[in-house]
Amino acid sequence: MSLAEKIEELKKKNNAVILAHNYQRPEVQDIADYVGDSLGLSIQAAKAEAAMIIFCGVYFMAETAKILSPGKIVLIPDVQAGCPMADMITAEQMRKLKAEHPGAAALCYVNTSADVKAECDMCCTSANAVRIVREGLKDRNEIIFVPDKYLAAYASAQSGRKFITWEGYCPIHAEIFPAHVLSRKSMHPNAEVLVHPECRPEVISLADRVLSTEGMCVRAKKSPASEFILATEKGILHRIRKENPGKKFYPASDAAICPTMKITNLGRIINAFENREHEIVLPQETMDRARSSIENMLRY
Repeated sequence: MSLAEKIEELKKKNNAVILAHNYQRPEVQDIADYVGDSLGLSIQAAKAEAAMIIFCGVYFMAETAKILSPGKIVLIPDVQAGCPMADMITAEQMRKLKAEHPGAAALCYVNTSADVKAECDMCCTSANAVRIVREGLKDRNEIIFVPDKYLAAYASAQSGRKFITWEGYCPIHAEIFPAHVLSRKSMHPNAEVLVHPECRPEVISLADRVLSTEGMCVRAKKSPASEFILATEKGILHRIRKENPGKKFYPASDAAICPTMKITNLGRIINAFENREHEIVLPQETMDRARSSIENMLRY
């Protein structure tokens, strides 16, 4: 029996659903029930008729799944699969920032811990950050936007709003530079350039479209272009090539690889099933408060 067959057997035995982020290893994406971005996967988990969720992503994503599915068992195959950006701000730092700016709305990127979400009025994703600022927080004079300074810069440029920001960033997207995109463009002059909003402003300025990972997948299907340069983590190439066999996709940078996204493998998924290791357990109060910030976002 192959590892994939073993996982399928365990999944049925445990009435489980397997979720994989777009940046996961190809073999992990291939055995997943759903592949997508972090929030989309968590919403899918909440809808799924399953008692157990195996979340193949990073820790904050599994926390979000638990917040939206509190009655389900949520397991992450490896507890070391963290997000450097999410780790750049703590709940204590968030409380201090709010104390320094009383009356300001607190907006956090979904790439934060449950503890930080619990301290915020509203959450956002890379796909809806601009809309949340324009519509959800249009009546607020001051907005704290944490932790990603580059997503904040993009949302500011698009909305015309100024934010109180934090010096957080994604180390993978921050290491994609204009030279990478321009080099690829010189090799593929007709390629459409799709850039993730976690990238630096000078990279975003080179984009044909600024999109979340899910947005890139949608655009690739709809666009008349036959070639694309993707300024994001390379893991997305597996899914996007699979869904668009007649088109060509190139990473802006071959070095854009998130090591913690690659920790999960088939063996660790089997171990999660068999040993019930790394279950996500959160205090009820934290879950309730964090859920409020997510639900406030979902209204938009």
